[in-house]
Amino acid sequence: MPGKHSETAARLPLIKVFGIKSCDTCRKALKWLEMKRIPHRFHDVRDRSPSQGLVELWCTSPYADRLVNRRSTTWRQLNGKQRAAALANPARVLLEHPTLLKRPLFMCDRDVLGVGFSSMTQESLISTMEGTA
Repeated sequence: MPGKHSETAARLPLIKVFGIKSCDTCRKALKWLEMKRIPHRFHDVRDRSPSQGLVELWCTSPYADRLVNRRSTTWRQLNGKQRAAALANPARVLLEHPTLLKRPLFMCDRDVLGVGFSSMTQESLISTMEGTA
């Protein structure tokens, strides 16, 4: 029933996914969202950097300590002083180097639902959808 799915999707909140389109984990997460029929919009941080206000909001979330991807190529290119600064002030470094964002980052409205694509993040997304359906 196409109409029923459309009506349900219209009531569900939109999940915003921040990442990089070439990231395997982001592609896996987007495929999973499609499979679960969870309404979402992808934001490639390489194409369009997040605003300062948005990055600062991320830094006030319970996931603030997970925002910087310490396994990325960009991280490996930073020197020790830059890495220390990134850990001390993630907002500043994420504004300068958006590809340092641990991917994907999921948001609904102004809430960060998860960073990375773990089973815990999947449960959080499903819980958010069930709580609004």
